[in-house]
Amino acid sequence: MKDEGNKTNINLLLQALIVGICTGIVVGLFRFGIETTSAFWLHLFQLAHQNPLWFIAIIVGFIAVAVIAGYFVKQYPHVGGSGIPEVKLQLQGKLTLQWFPILWRKLIGGILVIGTGLFLGPEGPSLQLGSTIGQGVGEGFKQNKLNTRVLLATGASSGLAAAFGAPLSGALFVLEEVFHNFSPLVWMNALAGAIASNFVVSNLFGLHHALAIPYNYSFPINLYWHLIILGVLLGLLGHLYKVGLFSLKKVYAKITFLPRWLHGLIPLALLIPIAYFWPLITGPGNRLILSLPNMITKTGWGLVGLLAFYYVMRIVFSIVAYDSGLPSGIFLPILTMGALIGATYGMFMVQLGLLPQRLVVNLVIFSMAGYFAAIIRAPFTAIILITEMVGSLLHLMPLAVVAFIALLVDELLGGKPIYGLLAAAMDTSSDRKANYTGEADQMVLPVYESSKLVDKKVADIKWPDDTRVRTIRRDGDEIIPTGQTIIRGGDMLVLEFDSSQRGRVYSKMKDLQGVELDG
Repeated sequence: MKDEGNKTNINLLLQALIVGICTGIVVGLFRFGIETTSAFWLHLFQLAHQNPLWFIAIIVGFIAVAVIAGYFVKQYPHVGGSGIPEVKLQLQGKLTLQWFPILWRKLIGGILVIGTGLFLGPEGPSLQLGSTIGQGVGEGFKQNKLNTRVLLATGASSGLAAAFGAPLSGALFVLEEVFHNFSPLVWMNALAGAIASNFVVSNLFGLHHALAIPYNYSFPINLYWHLIILGVLLGLLGHLYKVGLFSLKKVYAKITFLPRWLHGLIPLALLIPIAYFWPLITGPGNRLILSLPNMITKTGWGLVGLLAFYYVMRIVFSIVAYDSGLPSGIFLPILTMGALIGATYGMFMVQLGLLPQRLVVNLVIFSMAGYFAAIIRAPFTAIILITEMVGSLLHLMPLAVVAFIALLVDELLGGKPIYGLLAAAMDTSSDRKANYTGEADQMVLPVYESSKLVDKKVADIKWPDDTRVRTIRRDGDEIIPTGQTIIRGGDMLVLEFDSSQRGRVYSKMKDLQGVELDG
């Protein structure tokens, strides 16, 4: 039996590598397509400076992009947005999607939309592209539902790893924020797929770390008070971003002169003057971030004002663009806004004589992690991601301080993980019993130390209907529970139920634990 189990795990690992390789190829093409398209539009705007007649070509092109991408979303609504909420709901058993129609529409639509220069990112779509490939491989190899979900999560981690050139972060983000399962099976396959996809992107396409910013000075302990202030500021602005994102959705809902699938015309129309006058700040934001180290070598209140202006432009128009429903993400735009906050704060303090100018680049790096942690509520991913992308292990402590304080501020303000909020708004599933399929399914859930289940007997817990605790994983052992078995903090509960009930069981277990499983 053990040999059979090992053989199954090896087969699953080999399939995870296939998912990673395929995802690396697709996301590599995705990134290449975006870069090529972006260069094309920037060239047209340069030509428009010389001859205004080129605006005709730009306007016609933008209308075509909005119509094509919008039509894709009209056909399959889940093509719109980043795709991360969809992946969360799929893994929770609350959403079922066809993988191939999503795959090619997301690929083409994402290239068209993000390549225009809208303040949107490719990372969320890359994650969804990977998840569709994982789902396709799982179905192709006729895997059971549990292993198909593992491959779906593997594809998601592979997609993010390929997008950022950060395999550890890709796997960790999926486990921390999307799948919420740190089981060895999931972790091993997700990491294997992420490494494979990053290898393909790096060697086949020559694409590397998205944000290789050098910073060589350690941040002295006597200046840590800056990190506290910065963390508070990032937490407040991160919470503001989430409020703005959901508030503007209500505004779009009131727009009736355009059908929903053509709302992308609005941000594209607003983009034209921005791309004409300030081309540097357009796109996902990596060009702007990489330009900051050179910008902050200058001084003056004018620079502080310019950086603040860039931030306001980025936050306003990224919200306008994302809420239009176009296929795109907010991952890299969030990091860009964080970098601008750090640069603005740092140069402000330099002007006051309270911070050496050479340390401003440090704050740029730290702020990306802090803003990410406040909005997405995945602090470990934030720290590892920035460390991987920047390529330095020298500054883990200040990164952690800023991320923790920003997260704490958002928590005190009642904030929730943004992808969890987006998924909840999208979730139309019902907790009512569906028609039973007769096919067993499993769910592995961690028992947190603060869970209401801790120190209770199995028999004393009102489990979801028709659900049994198959095993309890504790300290590397598997326990077959009885009614008298006491649940401990740190346990992993393996629940078994009918496959039609996964979404209902997930929701009921969230209520039973009394602990948010998201973030």
